Amino acid sequence: MSWEAQYRSKLKTADDALRCVESGNRVYIQPGCAEPETLVEALMRRAPELYNVEIVHMMTLGCAPYVAPEMAGHFRHNAVFIGANVRDAINDGRADYTPIYLSEIEGLFESGQMPLDIVLTSVSPPDSHGYCSFGVGVDTTLTAAKYARCVVAQVNDQMPRTYGDSFIHISEIDAFVDSSRPLCPLQRHPGSELNTTIARNVAGLIDNGAVVQTGIGGIPDAVLSMLTDRKDLGVHSELVSDGVIPLIEAGVITGARKNFKPRKIILGFALGTDKLFRFLDNNPVFEFHPTAYTNDPGFIARNDNMVAINSALQVDLTGQVCSDSIGNQFYSGIGGQVDFLRGASRSKGGKPIIAISSTAKNGTISRIVPMLSPGAGVVTSRGLIRYVVTEFGVAYLHGKSIRERAKSLIEIAHPKFRAELYEYCEKTKWLQCTQPAMTAAQ
Repeated sequence: MSWEAQYRSKLKTADDALRCVESGNRVYIQPGCAEPETLVEALMRRAPELYNVEIVHMMTLGCAPYVAPEMAGHFRHNAVFIGANVRDAINDGRADYTPIYLSEIEGLFESGQMPLDIVLTSVSPPDSHGYCSFGVGVDTTLTAAKYARCVVAQVNDQMPRTYGDSFIHISEIDAFVDSSRPLCPLQRHPGSELNTTIARNVAGLIDNGAVVQTGIGGIPDAVLSMLTDRKDLGVHSELVSDGVIPLIEAGVITGARKNFKPRKIILGFALGTDKLFRFLDNNPVFEFHPTAYTNDPGFIARNDNMVAINSALQVDLTGQVCSDSIGNQFYSGIGGQVDFLRGASRSKGGKPIIAISSTAKNGTISRIVPMLSPGAGVVTSRGLIRYVVTEFGVAYLHGKSIRERAKSLIEIAHPKFRAELYEYCEKTKWLQCTQPAMTAAQ
């Protein structure tokens, strides 16, 4: 049977395709901008007849109606990275959070520790050889589809066709649902003077020929805008956003000096707007891979001059970093922070960076703290930390004592909180000098 005939035989309505979901199943939903909203909507229409269905995914940008209070008993979400649309449900006890490195999520599917019954994904229309592209979201989805019992694909003619390890043949998909609709966009953060100042300090650490990883948010966007005068930058990242477009068009990002995958932008998924999605379509500069590949510290470290830029919620005076919770309230996830900081720390000339604003809540609390808030989790340990950057400067902590670390971090804290940070160090004797003071005669 030709692939065209196979494809036609598997075409269904969304409601018919979702009949494969049964009570007690575990359902994986493709995350990010690629969320298959048509399939999610059909799944919700089945809610009254389904019970104890677990839904697993990283951050999605569409709606998440399955976490609504009235869905208790029908669906329960398990987040391997928390998005804003499920955060309240997790902290209210109606959903679960599984902390895990992004590089290790796929291992749960492969090993059978988290077996998947159904995968809901969004793909591009098949090409002349019967292959569909996962488009802007290869991430953990390609591996999920490989190990799931049943794969249901929303075929979306607005999904870009992307290159790399981003394809699945129609023979590996159990049901297709035609649905032409815009992808879920992630709007860029408006610029601010604060983010610009932090970004300027970060950009000062990025040399010509560096390979860069950035996340999402105001600071990463601002950092990219500060790199217009650099030459031959490369990108190896779990994700890219709209901010890479002007740097590629200006010839700043070329990958020409990359010693691992030269001239290619290596990524797992894209978070951005329609402008980015159109830029990615059939663009061979971008090479998509599963997250287990992009976030493998060994592969990351093969890039010389790897600069990993990540954010945090708190940094304590010993260098411990919390980035997934505010106290005991879960906020996001471990994500790829440790993967990339480990990789960059092993890279020849690498620079692992935590970039944060010095304060939060309109300047009322310090992000540099004597100790992490009760319940806060350590994502990056004090042994892995290298650079911490705020709007007040750069602190380099690797190989430094607790006394040296505390002093350096206080110097980049907001001035109005420095006195109380020093006061804490007086109580702990962290800044006590053990050498006798020099006299004038000496």
